[in-house]
Amino acid sequence: MWKRSPMPATDMPADPQRLQKVLASAGVGSRRTCEGLIAAGRVSVDGQPASLGDKVDAATAVIHVDGGRIVTNSELIYLAMNKPRGVVSTMSDERGRTAVADFLGHLPHRVFYVGRLDAESEGLLLLTNDGTLGHKLTHPSFGVAKTYLCEVRGPVARGVGRQLRAGVMLEDGLAKVDSFRLVDAIEGTALVEVIIHEGRKHIVRRLLDEVGHPVTRLVRTAIGPVKLGDLRTGRTRRLTQPEIAGLFRVVED
Repeated sequence: MWKRSPMPATDMPADPQRLQKVLASAGVGSRRTCEGLIAAGRVSVDGQPASLGDKVDAATAVIHVDGGRIVTNSELIYLAMNKPRGVVSTMSDERGRTAVADFLGHLPHRVFYVGRLDAESEGLLLLTNDGTLGHKLTHPSFGVAKTYLCEVRGPVARGVGRQLRAGVMLEDGLAKVDSFRLVDAIEGTALVEVIIHEGRKHIVRRLLDEVGHPVTRLVRTAIGPVKLGDLRTGRTRRLTQPEIAGLFRVVED
């Protein structure tokens, strides 16, 4: 379960810096490139158009370039992890099982997972210390889409996708997928892709089981605009600025 965390604290407010320097430090481009973006009216700070010469507090300013959020607070951490099968989505486990935290090594700030995966599921897990974004990504009202690649018992009949998109009644109410497609089928096993924005516990497994195709393997391959890609099992990577901007765009639209 997501737990909201306070924003990382600093001992004292940072001195304001030139906006182009803050943008350059965030990886937007060279200072000259950033000056050009500001001059062209493509940058806003706290909802207002920016001007050359503006100074900002990188830790608190809400900066957008071409409508995309740029995170300039260096204390905020955004990670993608490829969670292995058999690892529990907790930062510690009282039963001594291998947990997500065992793969993170030393981080300067405590992070939390966004959108848990059960122990037998694998794939993309987001970790951050940005409590506001993490809360929005998991809140049902924002409906952030998640993509799963599932190995199921086959063959899969032609009407299964239509049935799942229309909705299936489960013990805790009606549930449906946003998208369903057959990826591959080999000797009684099928590989299907499911896109769903619901976050109820074991929702994908329960849906597929209800329509007669129990899941034998489940891998989450995307959360909103962030994709698992070729990230190796058990490894983590920092999200890019475009990926972070994409996550903010999903919950701000």
